[in-house]
Amino acid sequence: MAASKPRFTPPFCPNPDCKHHQNQEDWRFIRWGHYLRTSPWVHSVPRYRCSHCRRTFSRQTFQTSYWLRRPDLFHTICERLLSGSGLRQITRFLHCSPTTVMTHAARLGRHALLILEAHRPRDAPSEALVVDGFESFAFSQYYPLHLNLVVGAESHFVYAFSESELRRKGRMRPPQKRKRAQEEARVGRADPKAIEKGMTEAVALVVPPGEQACIRSDEHRAYPRALNRLKDRTFDHEVTSSKAARTASNPLFPVNRQDQMLRHTGANHRRETIAFSKTRAGVIERAALQWVFMNFMKSFSEKKRDATPAQRLGLTDHKWTVSDFLQARRFASRVALPTIWQAYYERRIKTRRLPQSKLHQLRYAF
Repeated sequence: MAASKPRFTPPFCPNPDCKHHQNQEDWRFIRWGHYLRTSPWVHSVPRYRCSHCRRTFSRQTFQTSYWLRRPDLFHTICERLLSGSGLRQITRFLHCSPTTVMTHAARLGRHALLILEAHRPRDAPSEALVVDGFESFAFSQYYPLHLNLVVGAESHFVYAFSESELRRKGRMRPPQKRKRAQEEARVGRADPKAIEKGMTEAVALVVPPGEQACIRSDEHRAYPRALNRLKDRTFDHEVTSSKAARTASNPLFPVNRQDQMLRHTGANHRRETIAFSKTRAGVIERAALQWVFMNFMKSFSEKKRDATPAQRLGLTDHKWTVSDFLQARRFASRVALPTIWQAYYERRIKTRRLPQSKLHQLRYAF
């Protein structure tokens, strides 16, 4: 005889204004009827009412598919994004609307940000840190950007990241230089110290004030200036030439591997692709999802099928699956995101060429 599923018990009041949203001690609730859902199958969803604030909610309030019209697609879209599919490819595969896939992808990225923050180590790292910038672009190649990464040298765990908007550089033909001048006249130039500031923010998330850390990087001139900004921390900065062979013996291999995997499994970062992200927020959200995969789901070695980077650091006791990742909704009001990640979560990182891009200010979605 099959065992019945345990009865659902709300863990806390989902109302951010209720005192029992953060503190569950002595919290009480009552059953408040139910309603029927027809997706992904016809089933009854119980409702509840908080005895303190009197707000009503349901079991669905605590699910990652909360307030989605097509919750049956959430798991599949997550797997397809992690396997390197573009948004239009996923749309054709699932026979749904492109905006449906975009909505799901954005929510997955925000959920990934909350997961990364909730499981990020708070103590000073016990290993050396490898830093580097992954260069890509949003909207067009005239709007490049850097994803500044901080990766563990032994664990390969992505501790933190930040995003920096750049000015297009490199060899350009005269028409391209004129086009860049026209774009900059229209929307302005990117901050010339963006990488320096972005790397400062990323390292500050990993190394607490008053602590010491070993930082390994290439010869980028912005990195020493970034470390010098953190006067309340001490760093042992080791520099490796970017021209050195990118093998496993290279001190920068952990971050080079992250760059390689990000370009390999992200359709929006492949060379000469038409699946590039149209907004900076889209780049960040897909990257956050990728780093949850690399930290908690992917084995350190593909051949050995061994522990994940999070297991090597003792952050989890098992290898996650997509179901584990989507097991329960994370509430932004219960996870204190860093200032820069809060801006990413709310989509306050504007794409210069799209001044009318929407912020994330929905009442129900997360």
